[in-house]
Amino acid sequence: MLQGKKQMIKVAVLGSAGRMGRALTRGIAESTSLVLSAAIDKPGLKSIGEDSGLVAGIEANEVFVSDSFPPASADFDVAIDFTSASATLKNIEKCLERNVGLVIGTTGLDRETEDRLKEISNSIPIVYSSNYSLGVNATMKLVELATRIFGDSVDIEIVESHHNKKVDAPSGTAISIGERIAKVLEKDLHELTEDGRSGPNSPRSHGKIGFHAIRGGDVVGDHKVLFFGKEESVEITHKALSRENFASGALKAAEWVCNKKNGFFTMDDVLKTRSVAKD
Repeated sequence: MLQGKKQMIKVAVLGSAGRMGRALTRGIAESTSLVLSAAIDKPGLKSIGEDSGLVAGIEANEVFVSDSFPPASADFDVAIDFTSASATLKNIEKCLERNVGLVIGTTGLDRETEDRLKEISNSIPIVYSSNYSLGVNATMKLVELATRIFGDSVDIEIVESHHNKKVDAPSGTAISIGERIAKVLEKDLHELTEDGRSGPNSPRSHGKIGFHAIRGGDVVGDHKVLFFGKEESVEITHKALSRENFASGALKAAEWVCNKKNGFFTMDDVLKTRSVAKD
């Protein structure tokens, strides 16, 4: 990992032709501390072999989209992964082989993959977050505070909206919000979760957290947390207007993790914030 560096940080973008990959490429092009070293995506895409700058909608950068990792001897300092759950599982092994840090934004990872992430983090530094937006991370703090105030005296619902190509539901961010709430309440999220409702006899269960996923159009990502009391309600809402805010947070994490030798981190660590939930 980099120590006391002033040189440019070389970044490999995994999933470079996707929505987030293109946003990351644009963000790196504007950075004064990061430079794109590799652009990687899955085999079969029409963008394979094309200039990653042009794919991202900016000027050519002479870094061409590849369908495989560069040789182990290739030089990059950190990889940013916004791919799929199956691809991420393979990518973390590649980064371990190269002894480089990794920033992961892929959602929908299963428990086995998450456990492997934590195991590998004993050797390389990993930042793993369901959402790298600074606004979303601030939203989570507000949700924790509201939960601390209301406790279990209110009904809590989480509603999230995303584009019609998103494959996992509810979103990783919605699940993370639920985990924050459960931690404050000192309960297990799995015991609190209630996924939507349908049918002629589907009353709300007391003490549960309702999750609702909406898919349509090209919605970047909206999350709303509702606290319903007997005589009042509170809504905490975050709306993403573009993917650039996610990209800027992920790039901040990439620069930060290069100064770590190993460890498993979240955006709380990157932003140096402390949870208001009880330990």
